[in-house]
Amino acid sequence: MGGGIAMAYANAGIPVLLKDVDQTSLDRGMSVIRKNYDSTLSKGKITPETLSQTLALITPTTSYDEFGDADIVVEAVFENPELKAKVTKEVEQHLAPTAVMGTNTSTLPITGLSKASARPANFIGIHFFSPVERMGLVEIIKGKETSEETLAKTMDYVLKIRKTPVAVNDFRGFYTSRVFGTYPEEGLTMLAEGVAPAIIENVGRMAGMPMGPLEVSDSVGIDTMLKIGRESAKVAGRSYEQNPTGDVVAWIVESQNRVGRKAGKGFYDYNEQGKPSRLYPDIGKKIEVKVKECPPELKAELTKRFLYRQCVEVARCFEEGVITDARDADIGSILAWGFAPYSGGVCSFMDLKVGVKKFVEECDRLAETYGERFRPNALLRDMAAKGQTFYSRFPAKGEKAAA
Repeated sequence: MGGGIAMAYANAGIPVLLKDVDQTSLDRGMSVIRKNYDSTLSKGKITPETLSQTLALITPTTSYDEFGDADIVVEAVFENPELKAKVTKEVEQHLAPTAVMGTNTSTLPITGLSKASARPANFIGIHFFSPVERMGLVEIIKGKETSEETLAKTMDYVLKIRKTPVAVNDFRGFYTSRVFGTYPEEGLTMLAEGVAPAIIENVGRMAGMPMGPLEVSDSVGIDTMLKIGRESAKVAGRSYEQNPTGDVVAWIVESQNRVGRKAGKGFYDYNEQGKPSRLYPDIGKKIEVKVKECPPELKAELTKRFLYRQCVEVARCFEEGVITDARDADIGSILAWGFAPYSGGVCSFMDLKVGVKKFVEECDRLAETYGERFRPNALLRDMAAKGQTFYSRFPAKGEKAAA
């Protein structure tokens, strides 16, 4: 991730320091960067001269000595609050008073992480998506003490590295990770119900998603999902494994030692090129497959579950103030996790493809059939009663919301 962020700087013509703990780790990171650029060169997308100039913009270092000239720093260590706190304290000793301290995280609340900072007004979340060099969106998360100046600087920085910024407010999982997580979770729920894995994957793709939910789980890392799931369950005061999906995730990681694409085996087996070759045939040892055929009515129902589940979570994000602009919600849903692009995004799907009133009615039916995760919140019910859309209730900043 750190290497990808460094490439984003360099690709935009901005000099960047790439810091790691020791020379071995640094050499490994630079090797990956060169490999990525060599691939671009072999495809004719960059000239040798441009490649040399771009690489020259990346300065590898094991020291903080040159950080005093940095306008912005993005730490990209593991999703561990203690480690991030340690790095934040180390870095800030070397920064100019006006420098922005950014943390790259997909789930950890920014306000909590900022407690390690000596200047929380300059502290902000900058969530890059993987692979950084190919993903065009960056989610910017404003903590409770983040200043408007820091937010503005960060937005400008993201634009300078030729990516699209989406600003959200602080919450565990923020906007993109929180909503995106419902897609693989719904797929795992279907798996626990006994729906054949191939049906789940094919319907997910036919719904407009770039991958099936099980392949998404492999790409994220099933062990990462297990860690995050257990942490979230702990915060909620419950056991992750009590949930049927948590039980499946724990089984495949800890019993089958299959953690996902990075290890070449997860819900799929992967070939030497890292492409999925087949679904793991022993899933049937854990889950009894009860649904082996997919007639049109079942396909329509499963499709609805995939898309509506994500949209309900979006509505909750609006109600809680995590996101406040329908345009950002749509752009984020397409660029961050590939929500059915034909729909125009999550808000446009509810506004135009379905209609908010009909969406609420159908969510109530789904909730009665499959569980409370589909239940419409008070915001959706109020919008349906008033005939509002997300674009009328949550317009762009400076535009007046509909009464």
